[in-house]
Formats: sequence, structure tokens, C-alpha cells
Amino acid sequence: MKIADVRGLTPDQLAETLLNLKKEQFNLRFQAATGQVEKTHRSSEVRRDIARIKTVLRTKQATA
Repeated sequence: MKIADVRGLTPDQLAETLLNLKKEQFNLRFQAATGQVEKTHRSSEVRRDIARIKTVLRTKQATA
């Protein structure tokens, strides 16, 4: 997910996307623990996407 895409979303959409990414991160942790993860790089991508969304949410709340 690119930062330009994240900045174009509304705060409600950002919150929903954040929730979905946290669920995916939870599932990836379980897959890694049981050795079933297929895309090992996906966990780091999800972690970075979560950080991007949190940053944009924080800046939108500060300016509002």
C-alpha cells in the first residue's frame, strides 16, 4: 500500500483498513508459529502498512 493511497482515504476507511490489517497480522503470526506461512515477507509488509495508516490517522487528527 502506497502512502499516496493511504492519504486519500477518509478516517473511517483508515480505521477499517487498520482493523483488517491487524486481523491479517494476527493470522500471520499463528501461521508462522505453526510453520504454515507461505509468504514470509507479508508479515513485514503488513507491519509497515499498519505504521503508515497510524501515522496518517494521527496527522489527520492533529490538523482537524
